Amino acid sequence: MQSQQRTIEDLGQTIAAGRGETEADLVIKNGRFLDLTTGDLSESDVAIANGRIVGTMADYRGRTEIDARGQIIVPGFIDTHLHVESSLVTPHEFDRCVLPHGVTTAICDPHEMANVLGTPAFDYFLASARATVMDLRVQLSSCVPATHLETAGARIEADDLAAYMDDAKVIGLAEFMNFPGVLHRDPQVLAKLERFSGRHIDGHAPLVRGRDLNGYLSAGIRTEHESTTAAEALEKLRKGMTVLIREGSVSKDLHALAEILTERTSPFLAFCTDDRNPLDIHEEGHLDFIIRTAIRLGAPPLAAYRAASWSAARAFGLHDRGLVAPGYRADLVLLDDLVDCRVAKVLSAGRLVDEALFETRPSVAPIGRNSIRARRVIPEDFRTPGSGPTTAVMGVLPGKIITEKLILTLPYSDGCRSVDLDQDVVRVAVVERHGKTSGNAGIGRGFVKGFGLKRGAIASSVGHDSHNITVVGADDADMAVAVNRLAEIEGGFVVAEGGRVLAEIALPVAGLMSLLSFEGVHAALVPLRAAAKSLGVTLAEPFLQVAFLPLPVIPHLKITDKGMVDVDRFELIVD
Repeated sequence: MQSQQRTIEDLGQTIAAGRGETEADLVIKNGRFLDLTTGDLSESDVAIANGRIVGTMADYRGRTEIDARGQIIVPGFIDTHLHVESSLVTPHEFDRCVLPHGVTTAICDPHEMANVLGTPAFDYFLASARATVMDLRVQLSSCVPATHLETAGARIEADDLAAYMDDAKVIGLAEFMNFPGVLHRDPQVLAKLERFSGRHIDGHAPLVRGRDLNGYLSAGIRTEHESTTAAEALEKLRKGMTVLIREGSVSKDLHALAEILTERTSPFLAFCTDDRNPLDIHEEGHLDFIIRTAIRLGAPPLAAYRAASWSAARAFGLHDRGLVAPGYRADLVLLDDLVDCRVAKVLSAGRLVDEALFETRPSVAPIGRNSIRARRVIPEDFRTPGSGPTTAVMGVLPGKIITEKLILTLPYSDGCRSVDLDQDVVRVAVVERHGKTSGNAGIGRGFVKGFGLKRGAIASSVGHDSHNITVVGADDADMAVAVNRLAEIEGGFVVAEGGRVLAEIALPVAGLMSLLSFEGVHAALVPLRAAAKSLGVTLAEPFLQVAFLPLPVIPHLKITDKGMVDVDRFELIVD
């Protein structure tokens, strides 16, 4: 499933090249490679033929040779869990964006597009995975819709998933975020778990501990990326999980978990980004940033590089990669500096990564245009009736997708609650955008604390997991302007103030991804972030923070188009 079938001809050629009987396709000379078994830096040629490493610890001749004098060779990095959609670019542009940072394998879950379009999202991502230079692998989205507490654009059942499970690019079942459904043995959940029994099943169990964790793991779930404390991660490690240390644009867990990354534990740890946007990739990096940061936080280089490659490969059954050793896929990164993870060159299956290589890829037509079917809203749609001034308010925690459940007293008049800027409390609403509701239905209303917003509104069609429109605002009229503008541009991000749009970016591919290059998306995000900050926003990445407000599988309080959700009780709040 995971490894490409080898032919007799291929085997014969690689054996001959490994023995030095024939020239290798490519030889990296004069460098040192990091031995992830011993931690040694070994001076050696690295010979490559037919996309595989065929020789180390010997001298080789190659039809092409690379002088790596002063450089260190490490295995290509593996991002073990991400949603390409959250990079805001198509898979082809994601390929161009992160491969030069050393990410030669990415394991994606097209969960975002699947919640909008259904199984055509799988078709699109699998077609893209067959075209990208990097090895893009697909996990089949397990929770579409994620819960019954929101309106999604599609529904995917066990039989729908089974139709794709034997595709060569498919690893298994993606993050099983409906952990309450697992623990309470929901029949539809059990049907999916049964169908993928014996295959890799990725987990998603924030704050799940003790006997609940035992029950969750008993379903055959083996990897998980939602640990936010060292104690939580260690319990999961001790119970047989591979913990994926996440450092994204909003969810930043590396500092909390770095202490557990040692040479002893590294075989059971890996890295993932989950959601990292082009601003952060441009300004900081991708997995290279995580590696250098982990080392700066005290992780031994051997542990960091092992987690980024060998350990990740084994956790997901990719046994053909992760070492600089004969027989392994020639996914390699040449570094100018090991501690700083400064990438000089990247090889993907033995091919030097450059723009000429990207130009050889076949194109894949985008799908999901005109997917924003939300009704036009007016300011009065955001009035928030309530039985009194005291109500539950979402408390944003910077750097976390977990939110607090706060009980606050707000201004109250004519049976409605209002914003309170002195308490940093503004409105939040979710507008159903798939065209499945009518009339006054399809708008969930509430309040959120922690944005710093003083005026205007910001809105997004990226709203995990059902990707309805989420808007945060200090002014009802500006909230309406922002939401209606999203429908006009086929989705994206909008900042509005004083009845006009200050900045925007269109994401017309399912309301999630741009048709621009990643350079173009980065250029558009800079003024967008500046516009949000001009309204008083204090969060580093406000739009990604907005995107997680409607995620009702992450504690403690969230909002969907059906209303405020008490995630701990897994039910809508009736007020």
